[in-house]
Amino acid sequence: MATTAPSQAALPPQFQRLAVLGVGLLGGSFALAAKRAALAREVVGYSKSPSTIQAAIAAGVIDHGAESALQAATGADLVVLAVPVAAIGPLLRQIRHGLGSSALVVDVGSTKADVAEAAQEALGSAALQFVPCHPIAGSERSGVQHARTTLFDGRRVVITPLQANPARFVDAATQVWEALGGVVSVMDPAEHDAAFAAVSHLPHLLAFAYVYSVARQPRGPSFLQLAGPGFRDFTRIAGSDPTMWRDVFQANSDQVLQQLQWFKQAVAGFEAQLRQGNWSVLESLIRQASQSRQDWASPTPADDAT
Repeated sequence: MATTAPSQAALPPQFQRLAVLGVGLLGGSFALAAKRAALAREVVGYSKSPSTIQAAIAAGVIDHGAESALQAATGADLVVLAVPVAAIGPLLRQIRHGLGSSALVVDVGSTKADVAEAAQEALGSAALQFVPCHPIAGSERSGVQHARTTLFDGRRVVITPLQANPARFVDAATQVWEALGGVVSVMDPAEHDAAFAAVSHLPHLLAFAYVYSVARQPRGPSFLQLAGPGFRDFTRIAGSDPTMWRDVFQANSDQVLQQLQWFKQAVAGFEAQLRQGNWSVLESLIRQASQSRQDWASPTPADDAT
């Protein structure tokens, strides 16, 4: 995985019109960070919810709203797709005929192989303008009301270029994310999906399943009343957006299932020591896990993933 450090000498590119399609946490934060960096003269947003657009305008996240995705993208020279990954293909088909030949299109999706395929199917020859991206930033809270200017500061942003992408579009995407505060890495889409199945997608699945299992026990509600910081920390991501994560699991199911097998093997090993009363062996397993966590626990800000 190649990492590109931000260049202090290079000035960020300047765009006339930034179109944000999906004005939620990530899309709204992209818009705010772009305004801080003076990246675009005009920021227009589109959302299926008129109330979201009204809230985004009132908060100064966008300058004005569009009635359709096509209207927002028409005339834009930078377009960000901040929607669930299953919606990216249909959205690209909607905006295809409004894209100028020099417009840069990026996304913020958590899976990349499916997004790359969807882009090529939806855009045809225009796919060369679409550069798949994944900012490793976010929150369990969704919605434009939680957008913040600093969301991408020091955070890793993974770019997974298409074979069709000319270098100028990849370079422009890199410069955009660096202007927003990110540290860019370049990966193959399949490599990306395998890695994030392990360090992001499986943890979310486990958090959802664990909360589900506790809450639906006969005495679950009373147990939850006693939950403290450990439960809070372990389950924070279980409050994440259900639709977004359904799409992620669907898009990357093969890799998530593979990681789930590794996890089940580990749990079986821990369970065996509990059943057999092998406390010294159990302690050794815990110690190995604890050491691995400590070795990871102090990453640079760019490596701090949510």
